[in-house]
Amino acid sequence: MEIVKIPTSYGGLEKTGSEKAPDMIVETLENGVWLNESEKKPVPKVSGIEFNDESSIKKIHEIISKGIKGKENSIFLGGDHSITYSTFKEFAKKNPNAGIISFDAHPDVFENFEDAVHEDWLFHLIEEGILKPEHAIIVGVRAASKEEIEYLRKKKIKYYPMKNIFGNVEGVCDAVMEMARGFGSLYVSVDIDAVDPAFAPGTGYMEPCGMTSRELLYFLQRLKLLKNLKALDIVEIIPDKDVNGMTVKLGAKILGEFL
Repeated sequence: MEIVKIPTSYGGLEKTGSEKAPDMIVETLENGVWLNESEKKPVPKVSGIEFNDESSIKKIHEIISKGIKGKENSIFLGGDHSITYSTFKEFAKKNPNAGIISFDAHPDVFENFEDAVHEDWLFHLIEEGILKPEHAIIVGVRAASKEEIEYLRKKKIKYYPMKNIFGNVEGVCDAVMEMARGFGSLYVSVDIDAVDPAFAPGTGYMEPCGMTSRELLYFLQRLKLLKNLKALDIVEIIPDKDVNGMTVKLGAKILGEFL
């Protein structure tokens, strides 16, 4: 899979930090990951998007959409989680009945903003008819507003809170894979805050009681076996908030499993 660097944090509320992650993740992969867990040396093919106009989030989405045209079977490195609005939108144009699995501490259906940002990108995809609600799965939720939970239930979006995952990782993964097999094509989005900050402190909104890094990798290694998996993103890593490079290294390790 080709790696596409999308170095922008404009869609995050803090608008700083996550734009540094793509370069650092790729550098760590090249210099700090010898073999992936399939005992193969990850050899990345890398391209990137340049943001010469960051005047608005709408402009950011336009640049991303233009920059990824023709990119098939790609891994998108953010950046904040708003990039998934643009990357999945382009993905869905070429993949009818596309579905998404989002690993995230938050549902991201906050519905507060006119254009998609990192708090409501999933809401926009659904409300604009780009993604069918029944083709969305969220794994790792543990920080949601009352309104977000009501929206998930109203739209019948499948979500797995952490309290239901703990002690039942294999069972939840079985259920997620069974649903994902029914999608025309599968897109996986990894917000690093799905992982407990004890394992991934370098992110904007640390939420305790999350997945271990091993649990996340277990999910991803199994999802990789699905023949309809065609794209992936890794988002919300903020190197300046990291501790001993733990979070960047985790991002590189995840990346290496798909190369």
